[in-house]
Amino acid sequence: MFDFSQLRCFATVAEELHFGRAAARLNMTQPPLSRQIQVLERVLDVQLLDRTSRSVRLTAAGRSFLPEAQRILRLAETATHVTRQVAAGRAGVLKLGFTAASAYDFLPRLVIAARAELPDVTLSLREMVTKDQVEELLAGRIDAALVRPPVTHPDLASVRALAEPMVVAVPAGNPLAERTTLTLADLDREPFIASAPNEAHYFHDLVRGLFAEAGIQPRIVQQLTQIHSILALVRAGLGVALVPAAAERLRFEEVAFRPLRLPAPRPAELHLAWRRDGDDPLIARLIAILAALPPE
Repeated sequence: MFDFSQLRCFATVAEELHFGRAAARLNMTQPPLSRQIQVLERVLDVQLLDRTSRSVRLTAAGRSFLPEAQRILRLAETATHVTRQVAAGRAGVLKLGFTAASAYDFLPRLVIAARAELPDVTLSLREMVTKDQVEELLAGRIDAALVRPPVTHPDLASVRALAEPMVVAVPAGNPLAERTTLTLADLDREPFIASAPNEAHYFHDLVRGLFAEAGIQPRIVQQLTQIHSILALVRAGLGVALVPAAAERLRFEEVAFRPLRLPAPRPAELHLAWRRDGDDPLIARLIAILAALPPE
């Protein structure tokens, strides 16, 4: 079977139609160049070049073989380039899971930065709740995940990607909307729209903990799974809610967002998780991009 060196020698001679010029291009002398062509002809069992003391020309077989040889060389060059890019974390496919709420603001900023830094990387994005992301990550069906903490599985590593404050969402006609900031005590007697304890347990537990620390029992009238659904009911005037600050990006009409004053910060966190045994250099590149991402 022929090798790439023989193909490269033949293609260069065929392009130059001169052994001296071809040898100079290949940075070699003429005798080994001639031997490479002869070996290739023996392997193919055809004559590719007509040689005389004054000229070199392609035979019919040589003219037919030249474009195929050039195509193989281009494919080899492309394969080499792509392989090196993948090994350096500059090319390939990165399968990233994310939660719905992360798409309000953080995910678009991360994707924009990743595409600018890694233009040859294809991002495959999948929206899932944290529990499903962890399962997909462990099964190897996604490479990284934007999840709610804690990430406790021993086979997974994680780093905090985002910490954003919780804000109060109130109907625009509610007197609380006229205040510049609010406390949990201000919500004590208000009908409250909460996150569901099972399907949205991270926000449910976070908000329940805030109220418990303040010694307040919220008057829960509805429990929903998605932040945008909660805001829809706030807009309808059914109650108030605590939501992550990025929810303001949804720009719900007739909903006012007010900062929540707390004795100590209790932000909603988002973590980037990946498999500890993973060897994809794209993960390291993504972590670096994440670390360099400017705050909102």
